[in-house]
Amino acid sequence: MEEAGDVVFRLNAPGQVLFASKRAVALIASPHDLQGDLLATHVAMADQPALKAALAEVLQALAPSLVEVRLKTPEHEVWFELRVSCFLNQDQVPELLVVGRDMSVQHATEERLRHMATHDGLTELPNRLLLSDRIRMVIANARRSGQGFAVATVGLDGFKKVNDGLGHPVGDAVLRMAAARLRKTLRDSDTLARVGGDEFVAVLPGTSTEAQIKLVTGRLIATLQSPFEVDSHTIYVGASVGVSVYPHHAEDEVRLVALADAAMGRAKETGKARCVVYSPKHSGPPEHDISLEAAMFQAVREGEFLLYYQPIVDARTREIQGFETLMRWKHPTLGMVPPARFIPIAETNGLINLLGAWALKAASVQLKQFEEVAKRRLYISVNISPRQFRNDKFLDVLDDALAFSGLSGEQLVLEITEGTLMVDPIHAETILSKMALRKARIAIDDFGTGYSSLAYLKRFPISVLKIDRTFIRDLPGSQKDGAICNAVLDLAKHLDLSVVAEGVETEEQLHYLDDRGCQYIQGYLTGKPMPANVAMTALKESTYANLLPEELRQVHQ
Repeated sequence: MEEAGDVVFRLNAPGQVLFASKRAVALIASPHDLQGDLLATHVAMADQPALKAALAEVLQALAPSLVEVRLKTPEHEVWFELRVSCFLNQDQVPELLVVGRDMSVQHATEERLRHMATHDGLTELPNRLLLSDRIRMVIANARRSGQGFAVATVGLDGFKKVNDGLGHPVGDAVLRMAAARLRKTLRDSDTLARVGGDEFVAVLPGTSTEAQIKLVTGRLIATLQSPFEVDSHTIYVGASVGVSVYPHHAEDEVRLVALADAAMGRAKETGKARCVVYSPKHSGPPEHDISLEAAMFQAVREGEFLLYYQPIVDARTREIQGFETLMRWKHPTLGMVPPARFIPIAETNGLINLLGAWALKAASVQLKQFEEVAKRRLYISVNISPRQFRNDKFLDVLDDALAFSGLSGEQLVLEITEGTLMVDPIHAETILSKMALRKARIAIDDFGTGYSSLAYLKRFPISVLKIDRTFIRDLPGSQKDGAICNAVLDLAKHLDLSVVAEGVETEEQLHYLDDRGCQYIQGYLTGKPMPANVAMTALKESTYANLLPEELRQVHQ
């Protein structure tokens, strides 16, 4: 015990220290200070009841017990996991042995992870998830007190020109400075959150009258009118503010924010640098979208989102080469919600970053299980949304997925639409190059439906082109669609790119594409999107997706 690396105490039944190891003395106090009641002297007051109960339980049950408490040192408090056990000394009198393991690193890590999950990485303000919790708390207090409160959405005016003209590092600096100014303007009891891009939301308890709202929002607008000095640049941005009031306009957090956002949009439309309080004449999100958005946050908490997998097969051998990962939402009452309904909402409210990171990691892990069944190397394809691609943490998310799954980068295909890449080609080229350094393969999804520049196509580190289903649907009968497919296949051949044809539903389409050198196909002919367990069965039953038993083909789309 004297030389133990953990802290060790021997206590009598009342809890007085009879012995303390060298580690305990070095960490907590001098030997003289360790004489006396461990509970009263060296345990944080908030944790004393828990340790007292653990000591009593051990003495009564004569069985070991674990408890986490903070032990006080001369400088601060340190979390320890204490294992308490009872023994009889030479005089057959019960004594207690307490062995403590330092948990400070684990607690610091957990606290950091909690902070990352609930705060914006750029400004350190609460994010949308924490904002929802804060508004619910204010609603509960307002119901008890009978006082209303306001929700204000603040949107920077002209911020896009800052990013486009001076670059994202300067834009990020402006956002951090704007966040600091807004936070300084508000009271300690107010909540300020960043909900994405250049938009902030302030929750203002006790602020509900016209005069109160005018005073607060006037200060918010004024604080952002002063110039921002970043490096050698003097930057001017203003702010437009939209306000909704509880309970006059709405009584739930999602609708309050949505209506404030609609009012902010009205402020921008009518001159900017002004405040507009919500009115029913302002166009806002449809009622069903508001309800659906609220249900989405609940769905994240309840784990209602699922991943389905659609086979991608060799056009000649029909052997499964990999799977495209597709997100599904199984709502407890609505059933399967179509992606076309919930993906745009997730893209708007920022949930897509959370869902996309989860999908990337989960799909990478799932591929390992697919390979154990198939007994050969496969690949997994994951869609990356525009907001994910522009997120400054995306590369960290990619690294995390590869490290967590142990997947090699070349087994991961990241599908990005050409429209996403062409919004900011220079930025896209930088990010794609960093993705390529991780050996991840890049696929341009829905190729031919956007506005790609062939010059940038040559410069981007692209590995795969996916021909959109709109060019496959009328094959082989459509001469125009055939000409487009032939052109894409010829282009890919000369650029040394693989091609996947989407939406293949007939044998005639498959033979047409195979004859013209298309390597891979994807569509209902060779397999619908299916849950992971069904995909595993497909791999067990046959390497050929079109030979699946009929019951396996009847999978919900």
